[in-house]
Amino acid sequence: MPELSPRPSRRAVLTGAVGAALVGASTTHAPSAAAATSRPIWTLAWRDGELTWSAQARVSYTDPYRPGAVPTTYDSKVWSSGEIRPPFPFTELVPSWNIRTPVLTWAQVEVRVRTATAWSGWFVMGRWSDLDPALGGAIHRTSVAGQSSAIARVSTDTVVAMSGVRLVGYEVRVRLLRPVGTWAWPRATMVTVMASSLPSGPVSTSRTGVGAGVALPVPPLSQDVHRGHYPQFDGGGEAWCSPTTTAMLLRYWGVGPTPSQLSWVNPSVDADVDFAARSVYDYAYQGAGNWPFATGYAARFGLRSFVTRLRSLAEAEQFVARGIPLGASVAFASSELSGAGYSTAGHLLVISGFTATGDVICHDPAAHLIADNRQVRVVYDRGQFENVWVPRSGGLVYVMHPPAVELPAPLAAEPNWPGAQRRRDVPVRLRPPRPW
Repeated sequence: MPELSPRPSRRAVLTGAVGAALVGASTTHAPSAAAATSRPIWTLAWRDGELTWSAQARVSYTDPYRPGAVPTTYDSKVWSSGEIRPPFPFTELVPSWNIRTPVLTWAQVEVRVRTATAWSGWFVMGRWSDLDPALGGAIHRTSVAGQSSAIARVSTDTVVAMSGVRLVGYEVRVRLLRPVGTWAWPRATMVTVMASSLPSGPVSTSRTGVGAGVALPVPPLSQDVHRGHYPQFDGGGEAWCSPTTTAMLLRYWGVGPTPSQLSWVNPSVDADVDFAARSVYDYAYQGAGNWPFATGYAARFGLRSFVTRLRSLAEAEQFVARGIPLGASVAFASSELSGAGYSTAGHLLVISGFTATGDVICHDPAAHLIADNRQVRVVYDRGQFENVWVPRSGGLVYVMHPPAVELPAPLAAEPNWPGAQRRRDVPVRLRPPRPW
């Protein structure tokens, strides 16, 4: 049974000052290309036509979050990437996935990493069901706490190298599970892995580019409208920045749950936010801020979605210019981001556009900590925003888009979003998947 662990603070909105690590942002200007070369990020994706499945032995699983649960036996099949070698040693890795799980089915995503001389064991990065058990799901979706080896550990949704360790390769595998005697399998349409090795400290402000003057009509949603909602899913308000951000992105694309699917939500104001929070809730983390769970939820409504990191707002502008808003992970003291009106050790908001001079238009679900959707659209100084985003979360973003909307071409030689890699350039050593 997974052990419960304290929730990381990176996504919790705080009203007081944050620690000394959140001070000292710089706003000096320099060409964005120079900054990009010092921020190694590499993202690789496999889409449904590249996912080949092999049947595996039956496995048993007992849901630790279902009272009185008994072991259930599942048929399973597995896809494995084989060994992947990014073009640089890396210190962090985040997988994400687009997997639909029909009633009673679920999926498990696993990763292992290696140094030049040794592999870690397999880490479980998510046990995924896109329905809660009360709504027909097979299991309570969950990360797994307490996973570590001599070379790396898992922090909820991220593999982190141990101090001083240089990771040089990884392997990702996905297991699809259905109860014995049933016929429907989960369907995986994309698996994405982002590896990075990022320096600390402030960044130079990128130059204004193709996004200048573009303001995308993202519908505004305030997380504070939902204060106190559904304590069993972390209670709304400051805990729901990620599902509120995700709900805004889905509304922008005109997709989301139907009125009948929302019928259980009470009160029903902006019920899609409550629905999203329940649908991304991580029962081990005890929160609604698991990054790949958010992008996995978006895939339920037909969007391609993944987690990656960007090197600068110049890269974010490429998406906005294509009509694609982004969910961005930031952290700051209130004095570091003028106009926010709060401090946070970790928060999600939407990058929805840029002013003509390059400042950032955001749909910030926590803006001013006021429970009013009209407070959500704000403009933040470009240099300030870049320094509470890029150094703090590594420039982490949720990318969610319909398959018909093409992504822009990456700006750097090391592509940090999928679609630009040439398969023959990827060093791969195929290995058969090992038993679960």
